[in-house]
Amino acid sequence: MHELNSLLPLSLALTLLATADPAAAARPADQPNVVVILTDDQGWGDLSLNGNRNLHTPNIDQLAEQGAQFERFFVCPVCSPTRAEFLTGRYHPRSGVYSTSAGGERMDLDERTIGDTFAAAGYATAAFGKWHNGMQYPYHPNGRGFAEFYGFCSGHWGDYVSPPLDHNGKIVRGSGFVIDDFTNRALAFMEAHRDDPFFVYLPFNTPHSPMQVPERWWKRFEHKTLTMHNRDPDRENLPHIRAALAMCENIDWNVGRIVAKLDELDLADDTIVIYFCDNGPNGVRWNGDMKGRKGSTDEGGVRSPLLARWPGNIPAGRKVQPISAAIDLLPTLADLAGIPVVSTKPLDGVSLKRLLLETGQDWPDRQIFSHWRGRVSVRTQQHRLDHQGKLFDMARDPGQRRDIAAAHPEVVARLRTAVNAWKTELLPELKEDKRPFPLGHTRYRYTQVPARDGTAHGNIKRSNRFPNCSYFTNWTSTDDTITWPVEVAADGLYDVELHYACPAADVGSEIELRIGSSSLRGTISKPHDVPPRGGEHDRVPRAESYVKDFTTLPLGAIRLQAGQQGMTLKALSMPGKQVMEFRLLLFTRRVE
Repeated sequence: MHELNSLLPLSLALTLLATADPAAAARPADQPNVVVILTDDQGWGDLSLNGNRNLHTPNIDQLAEQGAQFERFFVCPVCSPTRAEFLTGRYHPRSGVYSTSAGGERMDLDERTIGDTFAAAGYATAAFGKWHNGMQYPYHPNGRGFAEFYGFCSGHWGDYVSPPLDHNGKIVRGSGFVIDDFTNRALAFMEAHRDDPFFVYLPFNTPHSPMQVPERWWKRFEHKTLTMHNRDPDRENLPHIRAALAMCENIDWNVGRIVAKLDELDLADDTIVIYFCDNGPNGVRWNGDMKGRKGSTDEGGVRSPLLARWPGNIPAGRKVQPISAAIDLLPTLADLAGIPVVSTKPLDGVSLKRLLLETGQDWPDRQIFSHWRGRVSVRTQQHRLDHQGKLFDMARDPGQRRDIAAAHPEVVARLRTAVNAWKTELLPELKEDKRPFPLGHTRYRYTQVPARDGTAHGNIKRSNRFPNCSYFTNWTSTDDTITWPVEVAADGLYDVELHYACPAADVGSEIELRIGSSSLRGTISKPHDVPPRGGEHDRVPRAESYVKDFTTLPLGAIRLQAGQQGMTLKALSMPGKQVMEFRLLLFTRRVE
């Protein structure tokens, strides 16, 4: 982990390069556009392309028909690590990503991203959807090479229909079903930059729960008889599967819209389209007889489709057999675009350009590692050594049903040595996380500090054990506090806005926000009693928190001094039974 102060200028330098010097932004006429579509919790088996007859995904399937399909492509067992590996070309422990929430999803600020690489080459860069690698600038997408961002930075969201979203740091209201909304933004961006090289990253947040999908797709699946089942059919939750598959068909529709827009803009031949998923399926459903699902380092937890289309360059219908991984996408796309990778650190990934454009003969075997919560497995072209030391011949036994470790001790010894070396080199990177949350920056106006990132003391509880879209409740004493470790990047004056809910019977609490030696007081004088919501759009019961339509209280302006310090929110008085329910603080830097 790395301290914030020493890295802030470096984290911005390459992002600013493209806008600081227009001449440096010039590019060859044959430099392709890039559109990367990443789905959330969609398994390898959730495509009709891969043999699933329970759904139909013609637009995604067509990407493979018109381009290349990688037969064995691997990601991480869960969301934020995969995103970090795609963005950096490096295994996720190297960038300090160890969790999916509360700060553990952040990439260290000395990492350079694929956004930095394409921005430095003069590309217009944008991300629309679920970021999940840090919220506060410069962890925010705008600080990681993406000039335009519209979506949310948490690991999951509590409602998918016109929710509050983040547009370049500012909180705005979404428009309609989020996946459709993100796609609309991407289409408009591509049209606005039709004459410029663009890099569009579309990290969709479905079929991650809560299981919400518009009626048009749900009615096709609500009572559908499923003909293909998981290897453990008794563990299936059929309503959840139907919702997930409906969400996948909605994704397919949006992929079709993207391809159609490229045709409309006459950009299809000038654009590389990439499609992949971030981990195995978020439920027990058909997945090609593979062992494992989301969270597992077995094949079913880490195998993803990878489709790549670039008409006239990538041969249609190409099947790529050598194993590959998310760490390979940054060097591959930079190589295809003919631009340099700007990372100052060595990549773990390799360029797959030769596999895409040529025959790929004599491609060397390699080892790809999968890690989550201390469990490590390693994959070669033929074998997988799982985290328990069991060995499987994946060519003959893709379902990992027969352990052959006893028959091949030399293979086990070689792969165990590789795993131990990988652990020794990488896992020490995941030491105790002492990184504060950034607050304020001279180059950025907004800082959101949500309940997700806070620590509650006393009686205060989270609305749900999964922090990402949670809020704090049960604030029943003036001894209760919420704290955050923060680092103010530069001296400045900030307007502070509190997002809260409070019934009329409990208004009147005086609260204090203290940051270092600075403080600000306010009174919860306006009632705002709203029920939890989000469930009205759920197709099946959820595990995550419901959400509320919180209101805002302007607390006033606070002058902050640069440096690492503690931030505390507390109540000085409480006339009712509770202080409030708390969602977030929004800081807006004043231009002085």
